[in-house]
Amino acid sequence: MKQIQFRMHRYVFRPSLIGTIITMMCIPLFIKFGLWQYHKAQQKMAIQTAYNVAKSDEAFQFPLGAINNKVINVTDWNYKKIKVTGVYEPKYQFLLDNQVEGNQVGFHVITPLKIDHTTQYVLVNRGWILGKDLHAELPQFNTPTGVQSVIGQIWVPSKKIFTLEANANGVVTGVNQNNLPWQPVWQNMNIGRYQHSVPFVVSDFAIKLDQASEAGGFVRNWQMPVERIATNIGYAYQWFGFAIATLLIYIYMSVTKMSSLAKPKKLI
Repeated sequence: MKQIQFRMHRYVFRPSLIGTIITMMCIPLFIKFGLWQYHKAQQKMAIQTAYNVAKSDEAFQFPLGAINNKVINVTDWNYKKIKVTGVYEPKYQFLLDNQVEGNQVGFHVITPLKIDHTTQYVLVNRGWILGKDLHAELPQFNTPTGVQSVIGQIWVPSKKIFTLEANANGVVTGVNQNNLPWQPVWQNMNIGRYQHSVPFVVSDFAIKLDQASEAGGFVRNWQMPVERIATNIGYAYQWFGFAIATLLIYIYMSVTKMSSLAKPKKLI
């Protein structure tokens, strides 16, 4: 195969076949990775904006359609500030394990709330409590009785759960399942598992109790829903930089300077 070459003044562009193939493979791949990181950062910024706007809005009434299986767009309600009144049911509350606050390990207290004037429930994350020195020893805490006015933000727990917990995706806990005792500690916020473990209807949405709410809350320094936006942007620029560097290296390795002694012979 004839080698491709171009001459400009005293420089010759003579790329190698292997170098061309590697460059044509690497540059599109690096650009693809860069665009992926950039779009990921854009999505996170959009979520963060929606979170901040919803946090400052007036509280909406909790969407009962989320329990009645009516069509509700999750993206329209996620992070919305809502309010709902009801009574806590401590019998079916649990502690969400391995939650860190100020470099200390503890639990999030998850308590079902029976919504006023209905037979339906919603899970409320009441915040963080410190664990005991012995992990097997559970902390003691109080749950208020009577009607509570809960204000917080809609929380849609992820359905992508990785766990080493046995039968974590099955119907395993709850007093209605083969008369097994209620598990007070869970490793993951698994709404589907919870719904199959209790004898009442529970919303797919949960609520993170607002810091100003007095409905039996604990430490509520809620983390932002998205993090590392600047890191994603940095990764995007890094991948784009790799693409540019690959192109420059390819050009540098393919260009040679002709010697001043190597002049074309004159025809006599």
